[in-house]
Amino acid sequence: MAKKEVKKVVDLGHGVGRRKTAIARVYLREGEGKIIVNGRDVDSYFGNPMLVFIVKQPLEITETTGKYDILINCIGGGPSGQAGACRHGIARALCAHDEAFRPALHTAGFMTRDSRMVERKKYGQPGARRKFQFSKR
Repeated sequence: MAKKEVKKVVDLGHGVGRRKTAIARVYLREGEGKIIVNGRDVDSYFGNPMLVFIVKQPLEITETTGKYDILINCIGGGPSGQAGACRHGIARALCAHDEAFRPALHTAGFMTRDSRMVERKKYGQPGARRKFQFSKR
């Protein structure tokens, strides 16, 4: 009986990206430029071409489009937050693979986490900042 050859997948870099309440785990692998998000192609996962453009920005800045396969696991948030998290994670994974990409990605603003989140609702109020109407009498 011949044993099956098991092809070992080697991750070149790993990065975790965050935006709003979305978290994206990104794995950089040797390949021909496929981007897979939660088991689907990036174009079918993010229907909006603007969100696909946001995800691919770090690859265009570093001129590595078509060099790596990227596997992304996204949880939480909505489409816009997940696209921003993917961009942050891809930038971190590229830096983990090759530190020479860091200056270009940093000047483009892809290495910093966009910390804007929805403010929580406070008790005794109808919303985060909205107050009930004041009545003098």
